[in-house]
Amino acid sequence: MQFRLLPYQGGTPRQISEVVNNLMNGKSNNTGTITLATGNATSTTLYDERISADSKIILIPFSDAAEADSAPYGAFQDSTDQSATTISAAYAMKYNTTDYSNGVYVSNDSRINFRNYGIYALQYSGQFKNTTNDGQDIDIWFRKNGTDIAGSNTRFHIPARKSTGDPSYTVAVSTFMFELQAGDYVEVMWRVSDIAVTLEHLASVSSGTLTPAIPATPSIILTAQYIAPMAYSNIFVSAQQAGQATISHYANSTANKTYAYIIVG
Repeated sequence: MQFRLLPYQGGTPRQISEVVNNLMNGKSNNTGTITLATGNATSTTLYDERISADSKIILIPFSDAAEADSAPYGAFQDSTDQSATTISAAYAMKYNTTDYSNGVYVSNDSRINFRNYGIYALQYSGQFKNTTNDGQDIDIWFRKNGTDIAGSNTRFHIPARKSTGDPSYTVAVSTFMFELQAGDYVEVMWRVSDIAVTLEHLASVSSGTLTPAIPATPSIILTAQYIAPMAYSNIFVSAQQAGQATISHYANSTANKTYAYIIVG
């Protein structure tokens, strides 16, 4: 909506009164909306003839998508058994199901990819099974871009099986925080002291006389949560000139992510 403007040579008292009252009620012509480009774009151009090289541009969420889609995240799991063929090699945990994904995604079955720079909290939860008569060790650590991350290993111990046909189970859970660049990928590696220790998926159980219905148990669950910098600092004006400005933001694949803006100066 365009509110009344005063002629440069002056206006009538009525015109001046209308313009002043509108301004006092927050009604001005220096506002608009912009919808972010998709396709994992990291910038969107704002065109507005009122922009100058010295303007200050304030952005606020103006759609449900803009409000809800504020930071990168991912949640992944696997519905298969995973095993090792030798104790002298490390294996990357694999995922065949994506529960949630925004700027974080799986490739090559095992690589957790990050489209945006930031500090992330990564948490894994692995369901291990032991069919041997001895307790066994499990080492789990992280690799970034194919290189082991120093100090990221955790050792877990799984007890010996209870009896023939009755294996023991343990859940390996840990959380680490990493600073990651746009384009980095992370893998969760594992190694066992005996190849009879496996990452085990358990099928769902139907309700019966001796048990309630039980959901399936994934062999591995991994979540990635963006921690810092604060979300509001990741949509900002990175460049501007007369009539336009460059809005930098998270790699965006969400439609209808619209922001309102106010131009001052």
